[in-house]
Amino acid sequence: MSKVIAVFGAGTGLGASVARRFGREGFRVALVARRRERLDALVERLAEDGVEAAGFTADLSRPAEVPALIASIRDRFGRIDVIEYGPFGTEQNFTPAAETDAAVLEEGLPMFLLTPVEVVRAVLPEWTERGDGAFLLTTGVTAVHPMPRLSGLAPLGAAARNYLYSLHGELADAGIYAGTLSVGAMIARSELSALVAQAGTGEGTASEFPVVDPDDLAEHYWDMYTKRDRIEQIYP
Repeated sequence: MSKVIAVFGAGTGLGASVARRFGREGFRVALVARRRERLDALVERLAEDGVEAAGFTADLSRPAEVPALIASIRDRFGRIDVIEYGPFGTEQNFTPAAETDAAVLEEGLPMFLLTPVEVVRAVLPEWTERGDGAFLLTTGVTAVHPMPRLSGLAPLGAAARNYLYSLHGELADAGIYAGTLSVGAMIARSELSALVAQAGTGEGTASEFPVVDPDDLAEHYWDMYTKRDRIEQIYP
């Protein structure tokens, strides 16, 4: 039975590129996002490339729904081998630290910390039994290198990164890989990059970041997954 990658937060940028890159290697693809029309379009495009895919609607800000979601993916594909978790969206912001309050962090806490933890817990028994599995976490580079005026949800990314490092240290000897790709660039073809382009440029905004082709990031992920020689890749 061919392997399965589940892409959480599947969109037109990195999610689509990761799906295609792993699909080229024979992976079947489970796509997870909120909007059914986005999922249907991605499934159709992947089918044109010869990749078997299916979409699953979910709100990743609801960690309590993760077990049922994972069960649905398993019912469709029979297994899950790799998770790529990177739900970037147009709702995210780059609030200065001096303007960040508890409400901002509380709103982002489920999607960017609690849900990925629950995803790992849901797939870990399968991976432990098989002696193989991989969890790939996408964060912004501000989770690694804090920047003035670009705080907002970055502390949550830093917390998730901390968790992932500990996870890797505990599970690597069992054949389970945990790695993170920290991106310091706007991802081309994504909804967020389109929004920034419409808003124009300005000091201290996301528009100051370079633009990266998501296919290049997906190649980094494939390299990380196959070599398993590093926990973290920072781009650029």
